[in-house]
Amino acid sequence: MLKCIITALMVTITVNTANADALHRNPSQPRNALNMKAFGNTSIPIGAYEYCNRYQVRCQVSDTTPILNLTKEAWTKIVDINYSVNSEVVPLTDMENFGVPERWELPGEAGDCEDYVLEKRRKLEQIGIPSGTMRATVVYDADGGGHAVLTVVTDQGDFILDNNNNQVLRWQDAELTYLKRQLPGDLTKWESLQSS
Repeated sequence: MLKCIITALMVTITVNTANADALHRNPSQPRNALNMKAFGNTSIPIGAYEYCNRYQVRCQVSDTTPILNLTKEAWTKIVDINYSVNSEVVPLTDMENFGVPERWELPGEAGDCEDYVLEKRRKLEQIGIPSGTMRATVVYDADGGGHAVLTVVTDQGDFILDNNNNQVLRWQDAELTYLKRQLPGDLTKWESLQSS
């Protein structure tokens, strides 16, 4: 019995520490906000810019619905797509895959973080999640490396779909430093997630 209580206490401490770490990484973000705060327009990542030049149709605004009403059905779809794409796509850097340091592309069998983002976005849109609620997001990972994740903006908060985690997490619970993300439904326009 004592072992179970100690284990439960350790789990609680771990969860609280993870939350504190995530919020500590993002001092510009309001501590108790369901959704992340944006701080004005910013530059488009070069990979997204080149992707939109190659595939203009994929980057056209198709739906500007800004917030998803998060139903049980929508949640199940989001969790399933995150897991299936993470399982199906083999991680491979752009240098290994294309011979260049940065290239955003829908993955075939392999891809890197932004390719997972594009594939999750595509699959979720195909099953009815409005594209305006999904935001490609550029971050630093827990080790300080450049990374990309998909944020789904909902009435229950911002949720993070990460190729490094099969769990879909609230933005506060993901150990990430949020830098910028696309505007609703438009991969060519981006907003800053930091105040300076």
